[in-house]
Amino acid sequence: MTKDIQIMQVEQGTELAKELLSFVEGCSWEEVKEHVSQVIREWQLTDWETMFVAVMDGKIVGMTSLLKEDYYPLPEIFPWVSCVFVEKEYRGERISEKLIAKANEYAKTLGFTKTYIPTEFSGFYEKYGYTYVKDIVNYGGGTDRLYVKEL
Repeated sequence: MTKDIQIMQVEQGTELAKELLSFVEGCSWEEVKEHVSQVIREWQLTDWETMFVAVMDGKIVGMTSLLKEDYYPLPEIFPWVSCVFVEKEYRGERISEKLIAKANEYAKTLGFTKTYIPTEFSGFYEKYGYTYVKDIVNYGGGTDRLYVKEL
């Protein structure tokens, strides 16, 4: 049974932004937490870029973002649905799906007709309507899979 989950947009300088920073600093996603913490701490989001959180029982249990650029030298590709993360004990509640849907809904209000997701995983984002485009190389030299969704 899915519990009550709220998906909320995070605004700069709010209590929710402070809670998100604390969530990221304590999360188990070691590969990104230092970078994402810095982005939130310095609020490196510009224009329409934003973060979304999933809140359950008054606490943040997941996040995602909508960004102009991600960890790839591909400035012609945007917007990116990035930083999709749900704490392990809350997985299986369709929280990622709700976060991605909220980011896509927001992107559509901005006039975008598609969004992109980079990932090392295969078979996950397809269930949310994403289609594999090609392999892409990130700034670290690693290869990831690029997915797109028509909004």
